Amino acid sequence: MYTFNAEKVKNDCVQWIREFFEKNGKGCSAVVGISGGKDSSIVAALCVEALGKERVIGVLMPCGEQADIDMAKLLVKTLDIRHYIINIKGAVDGVIDSMPFALSEQSRVNLPSRIRMATLYAVSQSHNGRVANTCNLSEDWVGYSTRYGDSVGDFSPCSNLTVQEMKQIGRLLGLPGELVDKVPTDGLCGKTDEDNLGFTYAELDRYIREGVIENEEHRELIDHKHRMNLFKLELMPAFKPDLD
Repeated sequence: MYTFNAEKVKNDCVQWIREFFEKNGKGCSAVVGISGGKDSSIVAALCVEALGKERVIGVLMPCGEQADIDMAKLLVKTLDIRHYIINIKGAVDGVIDSMPFALSEQSRVNLPSRIRMATLYAVSQSHNGRVANTCNLSEDWVGYSTRYGDSVGDFSPCSNLTVQEMKQIGRLLGLPGELVDKVPTDGLCGKTDEDNLGFTYAELDRYIREGVIENEEHRELIDHKHRMNLFKLELMPAFKPDLD
């Protein structure tokens, strides 16, 4: 039977972050986009434990009004980290208004995520930083991320941890329950993750770790999403000329 040792994994992840910065940015800061959800909260808390709060920068990026921005503010206050609030609405509107054609609905949904990542890298390059990826295994498994948006970064502490596993680690880190157990949303289209996906994270996580799922329709949906979105996890295909 599958078991998860949250304390060991948490400690190993903290050490992995330290080793990453020792090799890839000695003295640099971790730059974390703070949404107010569990993923960015847990990644930020792991970075604080690994590097100290002085070397973690939180970036809050509402797009106009953000209904749950108080959760993001709670996180940076709890961790006592330096942070910036950068409203991206002007940038998003500027791109949309400059387009010579009407963007598709999916393009409109994904654009803020991509602009947020560009913003994180601007902050990072100005503060000798390294950008943290905040995705988890459950989301990545079914492609629930925006390519060149929240799917990227310089280092990824949690992309091999499921949602249920991350919640356990979040509690070990002493984060407020309202952050760890907050109903996950994409912050873009107004729906919960599970509404968009068509199945629960509990179902998905058990299927990933144990290969067990009771709902056959959900299994087929998960398998389909996994196959269709594998390209998001792979390096960009590159032509290799035959030079012999």
